[in-house]
Formats: sequence, C-alpha cells, structure tokens
Amino acid sequence: MSLFPSLFYGWVVTACAFVVLFVTYGVQYSFGVFLPAMLDELGWQRASLGGAFSLYTMVYSGCSWISGRLTDTAGPRWVVTAGGLLLGSGIIATSQMTAQWQLYLCYGLIAALGMSSAYIPCNTTVVKWFQRKRGLALGLAASGSSCGILLCPWLTALCIARWGWRPVYFACGLIILVLLITLARFMVRNPEQLGLTPDGEPLAQSPASLSDNQTDTFRNWTLPEAWITPSFWLFGFSLVVMFLTIPVPFVHIVAFAQDLGLSHTNGALAVSVMGISALAGNLCLGPLSDRIGRRSGMAVSLSVHIAAYLFFYSAQGLGVLYAGAAAFGFFYGGLTTLLPALVGDFFGRLHAGSITGFLFAWAGVLGAWGPMIAGYVRDVSGSYQPAFLYGAAAGGLALVLLLLTPRPAVSR
Repeated sequence: MSLFPSLFYGWVVTACAFVVLFVTYGVQYSFGVFLPAMLDELGWQRASLGGAFSLYTMVYSGCSWISGRLTDTAGPRWVVTAGGLLLGSGIIATSQMTAQWQLYLCYGLIAALGMSSAYIPCNTTVVKWFQRKRGLALGLAASGSSCGILLCPWLTALCIARWGWRPVYFACGLIILVLLITLARFMVRNPEQLGLTPDGEPLAQSPASLSDNQTDTFRNWTLPEAWITPSFWLFGFSLVVMFLTIPVPFVHIVAFAQDLGLSHTNGALAVSVMGISALAGNLCLGPLSDRIGRRSGMAVSLSVHIAAYLFFYSAQGLGVLYAGAAAFGFFYGGLTTLLPALVGDFFGRLHAGSITGFLFAWAGVLGAWGPMIAGYVRDVSGSYQPAFLYGAAAGGLALVLLLLTPRPAVSR
C-alpha cells in the first residue's frame, strides 16, 4: 500500500477540519462583538442575550454525543453538511430577528444544533486518519478554532462599524452554510473506506512492536463497552472538573481587569493573548504528544492550567494578568488537541466519535455552570480571588484523576 495516497487524503481531511473549526468557532466567539450593537437597536436586557448564549452552549455541548455517534455510523460528510445547513440558517435567521423568542429559537436551538457538528465530528475524523502522526494532525486541525478566536472577532468588529450588525451576521451565516456544505464533500469517514490505512502503515503489526500511542488498532471499544472500564469514568470525571474552569476566563477576564483598575481595552487584549497562546498550545503539545505520549502531554497542559489560575489569583497589574492569560490559552489549545487524541489512543479509532462526543457532552453541559459559580463567588466575596484559587485546586484534582486513569485492558 502506497504511503502517499493515505497521507494525502489524511491531510485533506485535516485541512477541511481546520477551515470548519475556523469559521464556526470564529463566529461563535464573535457573539460578544455583536452584543453592543444588538442592545442598542433592540433595547433588550443583557440577561436576555446572555441567556440565549447559555442555552446555545448547553444545546451544542449536549448534542455532541449524537453528532459523534452519527459521525461513526453515517460519516462526517452527512453530519457536517447537516450542521452547515442548521448553523448557517440559524445565524441567518437570527440576523433578521425582532422578538426574543426568535433569538432563543433561531440561535439557542437551531444554530446550536448545527454547531454540534464542528468540534467532535471534525477532530474524531482526523483521529481515524492518523496513528503515528495523530498529535501533529490534531494540533493543526484544532488550531483552526484558535485562529478563528484570534481573527474573527476583530474582523467582524471592523465590518459592523461599517455596515451594521444585521448584514454582517447574515454574511457570517451565509459563509458558514456555503463553506461547510462544500468542505463536507471532502471529509471521508476513515482511510479503510478508500482501501487505505492510517498514515499508510500496514495494520498487521503486532502490539508489541508499537509504542504507547500506536496500539489503538487493537483497541476498538464501543461506547457501551467503554462505559464499564474504570478508564472511561476516571477520565470523564477529570474532564468535568476541567470544563468547570474553562469558560471562566473567557467570560470574566475583562471584568476582572476592571476590578484591578485596568481599562476595558486592556481586559479585551487579554482575550487576544489567550487566542495567540491557544494556537501555540495546539501546535506545540500535539506534535510533542507524539513523542512523549498523550497522557504526558495532557499532564503538561494541566500543569500550565494550574499555573494560569495561580497567576490570576496573584495578579495586581497588567503583566501578571497577561501571564495568566497566556498560560491559560496554552492549556486550552493543548486540551482541544489532546482530548480526541487521548480517547483514540485509549479506546480505538472506530468509535472515537461516539465516545468523545459523550464525554464532551457530559463535561460540557456540567462545565457550563462554571462562569455562573465564579460570578456568584465574586458577588458574595467582592473579589475573584477565591474563584481563581478554586480553579487552581480544580486543575490539581483533574491532574491527579488523569494520572490515576489506567490504560484500558488490551483488546478482545
């Protein structure tokens, strides 16, 4: 079997995943840029718009289980196509809304259902195409979301200032609809569908000849089979603890900067620092995990997470705040890269969509409460410091659970 065709198709799938994640996450994290213009025109309460985004987050996280399973059974081509139709049409409809119920229906439900076709289907498809270069490929694919977070809010802000929020949001929805439907045609479920193998490597190698990151060919658990392993639950609880802390800096860092006496612009710049560092985490920890092992790479990422929250806890000025933002972004980029890779290593390629989707849905829905808890702590104590200390402790607990997670028994 020639190595070139498999690598060629694998990198095509990776490139498509990059673009899908770029536009979907870029538009998603531009919501805050549209918020002031929406408030000015519609005269609604911030809680109304914020509630729609919370509903959106919970729906797309929860439905990732379904989209992951459909990726395994029907294939990413159909899942991403359906996602493009739902997400694109939902955002287009949101651009024309005049009532709050329309916002919750079009954005909180329809667009959210479409968004569930992004992270899990794209990354688990990349998992199936690579074995030896899995960390590198996932790092490149996941960097699409980091680039989108970095560039799209800035671009949309410029466009809104010139044309207004409704035409720009309509254009965002149209771009998503056209791009996702087009790119989906190039996303093949796995190399075996084309008579190829992951990385072009022969599948008949003995397990003893493979490294810790390369034995997944012999480990293809279904979701019900994975449920009964201690590895699944320990890793799942580690993710829940992690996800409780992930949205907190994205939601509260600007307000925290203002608590420190810094300007709104300085706080907003911290978000850009997180985006740049997330890209570094994608590109560094993915390839590094191919060399040192996926669990070790995730442990590095979590160690940086703990450092980030300790920086936030001790921050009194701009320098330490940005150091915390940089560390947190690096952790976030590493996590988005290594989560599907670690699932693929533990439980195999064939059902990676179902298993990763379930874990992401479970952890994402519970983790959506993190910003609310941090806000409550700030309201009660008058400071974000206790919440940041709890975040560091949560990172430590997640690291311990990860290190205690055993590799599942060798295959049936």
